[in-house]
Amino acid sequence: MALITITGYPCSGKSRRAAQLKEHLERRLADATYSGPSLSVTVLSDDTLNIDRAAYNDSRSEKPARGTLFTAIQRHMGGGTIVIVDSLNYIKGFRYQIMKVRVCTVYVLAPPEQCKEWNAMREDGRAYAPETVMKKPSSMVRWDSPLFTTVPADDIWRAATAGMVKPPNTGTQAVAKAPTDALRTLESTAASLVAALLSEQASSGSLGGTRTLSLSPTNRPRITLPPRTTTLSELQRLKRQFVALHKRAITLGTTEKGAVDWSEERVAEKFVAYLEENMRP
Repeated sequence: MALITITGYPCSGKSRRAAQLKEHLERRLADATYSGPSLSVTVLSDDTLNIDRAAYNDSRSEKPARGTLFTAIQRHMGGGTIVIVDSLNYIKGFRYQIMKVRVCTVYVLAPPEQCKEWNAMREDGRAYAPETVMKKPSSMVRWDSPLFTTVPADDIWRAATAGMVKPPNTGTQAVAKAPTDALRTLESTAASLVAALLSEQASSGSLGGTRTLSLSPTNRPRITLPPRTTTLSELQRLKRQFVALHKRAITLGTTEKGAVDWSEERVAEKFVAYLEENMRP
């Protein structure tokens, strides 16, 4: 429903502001005068996700830490949740990546030198590396806008419940997952089509032209062949290329709009189109 990103220097007071903001939003949602949809408020932080502060010391450990945070954000971004992200969020590229639906950014201001001093004084094992570089948010970019440098609770409430809906980027689009038998369907359908094509070519005795291949009573794709004999080695090579091309979409998902059809009929249509485009004349 809404995403509120808390950002600022280590020890600038982000967690306290996140807790205050959560309390205020829950109080507004419980108010008798509120007539909007039923919403809940969730705070995601390094502490709630068991991310060690040392994970931000170098890029190799930071990448999986940010991946954990990003996955949690996606998991909680349901239709009835206001998510408050209480973390450093100091990389502007990450703030862009997590931009989704209604969003606002709260930049907790505090003198950098004072924050470094407070961070160095921590004895609870939750201090960040002193060389952490803060990429300050900007109200001029859409993924940080609207940007608040104080905590005007009423303004944040309006941004979260009635603010402008921003279009999701590719990093936050829902990924359509293929069915569990998609890889088997891909392999078997492509192999059956190659066998049917060779059989049709041998039985007809003619070269090239448009042929109807019978894979099953309901799956009879048509293919236009070049005016020559198509060899088994050529078809096997093109089949391997086709399967490798589509394996990534099966294992990682696809951002293709609409439902992705992995039925035998649709796979056969795709393979026929691939063959017609890639077979040499």
